[in-house]
Amino acid sequence: MSQLKALIVDDSSVMRKIVERSLRQAGIELAQVFEAGNGADALALLKSEKVDLILSDINMPVMSGLEFVQQLKEGAIATNVPIVMITTEGSEANVMQALSCGARGYIRKPFTPEEVRDHILPLLKG
Repeated sequence: MSQLKALIVDDSSVMRKIVERSLRQAGIELAQVFEAGNGADALALLKSEKVDLILSDINMPVMSGLEFVQQLKEGAIATNVPIVMITTEGSEANVMQALSCGARGYIRKPFTPEEVRDHILPLLKG
C-alpha cells in the first residue's frame, strides 16, 4: 500500500495525536498528516490539499463532524475519500446519521490500533 495523506479532524490536539499514532501502529503508512480543530477548518484545508483518508470526531465547536461530512457531500468535496468517524458518540442515531451523510466507517473512543486497522484497511483497499 502506498503512503497516504490523512486528515484528522478533532477539537482536541491530544486526540489528533492519538489517532495519528494509532494509524501508524496499525501499519498504515502515512506520507503526510493534516490536522483541523473543527469541520470549518477542515473544509478550508481541503480547498488546497488532497487527502486519501479523513478521520473526524463528531462533537466539535464551530462545525460538528456531522455538519462537516454533510458539507463534503453537498459540495462534492473529497469525493471517493473514505471518511471514518472517531467519537465517543455511540448512539445508533448518530451512527446512522454519520453513515447517511457519507461516512464509510465508525470507530468508538476509546479504541485500539487493532480496531483502527480493522476498520480502515478494508476502506483503503476497496
